[in-house]
Amino acid sequence: MSPGTTTWALVVETTQGVGQRKHTVARVLGHVEGARAEALAELERQARGYVPEHPGSPRRRRLLRTADGFLLVVEGSWQTFASRFTVGELLADSDAPPAPQPEAPEPVPAGPPAAPEEPAGPAFDPDELDEDGIPVRPAWLGRRDRS
Repeated sequence: MSPGTTTWALVVETTQGVGQRKHTVARVLGHVEGARAEALAELERQARGYVPEHPGSPRRRRLLRTADGFLLVVEGSWQTFASRFTVGELLADSDAPPAPQPEAPEPVPAGPPAAPEEPAGPAFDPDELDEDGIPVRPAWLGRRDRS
């Protein structure tokens, strides 16, 4: 969610199961950021194309506009099933990614800046190797950071 922008959840509540096992299941179809009218337009588009699981052989399909969304009534051979489409303002989401935190300023070093390090060159002359390829002059000899 962007700060200052309203996020709308597009929800469908549909009938699942048959007979005595009929029950309603809610699902979030998606989200729309912006005005409520934009969310309702997208919800209508989704409601028009929605194909519910039941009934298996639909005989009649009616899409109705309600105060808060749409109601899809599908009559089958034996039973009628309904799907309610609503739009709701998203106020909280426990699975939303954390909001980006502002970057902390880099600490300013105290005191004068450190002297730049001398470029590291070879610690030995490549021509001064013994017959086994080991430098004759040790790498630590002449280093300023060693005493």
